[in-house]
Amino acid sequence: MQTTDQMRPRRMGRVARRALALGVLCLGLGACSAQYANHGYVPAPEDIEQITIGVDTRATVQEVLGSALAAGVVSDGAVYYVRSRVRSVGLFAPQVSEREVVAISFAADDTVRNIETFGLQDGQVVPLSRRVTSSGVENKTFLRQLLGNVGRFNPGAFGS
Repeated sequence: MQTTDQMRPRRMGRVARRALALGVLCLGLGACSAQYANHGYVPAPEDIEQITIGVDTRATVQEVLGSALAAGVVSDGAVYYVRSRVRSVGLFAPQVSEREVVAISFAADDTVRNIETFGLQDGQVVPLSRRVTSSGVENKTFLRQLLGNVGRFNPGAFGS
């Protein structure tokens, strides 16, 4: 029969293993909780309501709403305020959970022509295509590329 002094290390070992397992479980569950990151800026609706179409100019829009995130890529000169919220869970790829875009376009006389608001549901996925110019060196070794132009130069091209 074992004495209490002999049983105490076993009990302590069992308690330590259980505590360690519980700690690992808590850390594992904590890693699976969602993390959110906010990006960008969209003015409050009450600030947007202060802008009058046909009256306010680009300068007054910037004064009331602040600087825009982006200006129009095309020559229309529209400004865009963009805010998005990205959700990350564990090892999975981050996903955009919310997006809001306020687009303000201007007429030729620099007054506000239109104010539009778009959400994530209004967006469209734009497939990006990678266009790469052929290098013309396919199936050629380095040495062949290096020596390929020997004898193909025009001495007259080196000028007078």
